[in-house]
Amino acid sequence: MESIKRRCGFTNGIDVDAVRSRGLIFRLERGNKYSRSHIDVEVEEENGAEVWRFTSFYGEPIEHNRMESWELLRTLQRGNNMPWLVAGDFNEIMFSFEKQGG
Repeated sequence: MESIKRRCGFTNGIDVDAVRSRGLIFRLERGNKYSRSHIDVEVEEENGAEVWRFTSFYGEPIEHNRMESWELLRTLQRGNNMPWLVAGDFNEIMFSFEKQGG
């Protein structure tokens, strides 16, 4: 990941280790936050007219630990007044037919 990061010119980038699948690389600027399960950035549009937040999120896959994931989102939301997009894998199911295995 380090060599890919350099080739892409992400000198301020981080690479997030994979938990069960692939890792990722993301360019960070001062003030952005990240952890093993999220990357939270402020996005300034090219013309500077709009600033908004984007959070890439990976929810805890183990059911009894999922409250930690939801608490992280609550914490990130506090004091946030700008438009906010959260996307990723929440590891939640809505319907019983979505569940496979035990």
